[in-house]
Amino acid sequence: MKIFKEFNQHIFNKINIIKIKMPQLFILSCNMFFFTLKEHITKNTINHLFHMLSDKKLFLAKIVLIPIIIVQISACTIVPGQHMRQFATESSIEFPVTENNDVIFKKLNIRTIDAQLIIDLEKDINNRSLGVNNVANHYFDYRIGAKTIKAIPTQGAYSQYRVGARDILNITVWGHPELTIPAGEFRSPAVAGNVVGEDGTFFYPFAGVVRAEDRTVEEIREELTKKLSRFIENVQLDVRVAEYRSRRVYVVGEVSKPGVYLVRDIPLSVLEAINGAGGVTSDADLRNITLTRNDKTYSINLLSLYEGGNISQNVLLEQGDVLNVPDNAFNKVFVLGETMFGRGFGVRPRSIIMSKARMTLTEALAEGGGLDQETSDAARIFVFRSNLGKSEIFHLDAKSPDALILADRFPMQPRDVIFVDRVEGLRWNQIIAQVAPTVQLLNIFDGSMNVQPFISFPPIRQ
Repeated sequence: MKIFKEFNQHIFNKINIIKIKMPQLFILSCNMFFFTLKEHITKNTINHLFHMLSDKKLFLAKIVLIPIIIVQISACTIVPGQHMRQFATESSIEFPVTENNDVIFKKLNIRTIDAQLIIDLEKDINNRSLGVNNVANHYFDYRIGAKTIKAIPTQGAYSQYRVGARDILNITVWGHPELTIPAGEFRSPAVAGNVVGEDGTFFYPFAGVVRAEDRTVEEIREELTKKLSRFIENVQLDVRVAEYRSRRVYVVGEVSKPGVYLVRDIPLSVLEAINGAGGVTSDADLRNITLTRNDKTYSINLLSLYEGGNISQNVLLEQGDVLNVPDNAFNKVFVLGETMFGRGFGVRPRSIIMSKARMTLTEALAEGGGLDQETSDAARIFVFRSNLGKSEIFHLDAKSPDALILADRFPMQPRDVIFVDRVEGLRWNQIIAQVAPTVQLLNIFDGSMNVQPFISFPPIRQ
């Protein structure tokens, strides 16, 4: 405010000297000029401006020059591109924030990434990769609106395989080949066996219709022995499943060989099903695998199983289960601003996939090409975060490269935006580049008006 008052006083002094007509318009234009360039205005700039206007022959320039410059500058919003206000301690716009169960709009405080912040973050186990409530474990459901149950399905102790419809049984009656291989000895058990029908039963000579669905092979053998003993003395028979076809699970998503997989006499777990499908691809999100059973969907954290040894995540699969391995498209961070990756023709800012949804700020900057040592302001690196509906802004002063040690302990979260601001001096050069065409246009007029406004002038005595 002090420099603004001095600026206005300077205007009034010059008005008395120059005797400008319509002083109100002139003062308004000068004030617009001040607020437009207040980050770069100097007393020397004001002196040169009024030295140009002090020549009475330049009356047209007095009325036209400043508004033209202001319009030109305002049209391009002074500085092309984006930048954060210098020395800002809060955001420039309001964000929705939940306080006392009410959503209000307020500006966010900018938090400095310093040693104390790193200590506070590392105290919270959920900022670690295997933390139960790590944001990466919940962000997938948050974005797609899923109501996944963050727990494994309840299941009892594993029992023997139970026969189902379309299974093929191989029944052997010792001493009676006419019952064991009625179709011939050279046919495979799968072809010559007894197929369980859709109604869950099969037919066997002398025993008639036998129910097999949801029964073990021991239970089926007991019933056959009982029925055949009326016709055969000392019946000895065996029952086994020649081909498993009834109980299926579906493995889909980011696996090498998605498809239908059969549950056999050996129980099929999540890990075995995924390995049987050729393993996960490089685009898989191991944290948010979903298991749909009946009308409920459960979340399986395979990363917790692989790296944390949490064997409870290795759930046994049942008939009709759908195991989905989602991609990691949501596990991205964005690097914008003055980085080396953003230089050159045809390049664009980077979106970086976080491997296993874990990455530090230093890693993200390195993946983004590193800071541009010619145009970046290393003291003004910002992280914008809006995960799970909670927005935060962080600021890192990395003018000294040892600050990158702190950055390497700052964990990124899915959808974080890193912005490297532009150096102040470069902004002023851009302003000049925007004004230059207008100045060149005015310098064309060198006739009766004799307008040459930006020719160098001798210094003005104070």
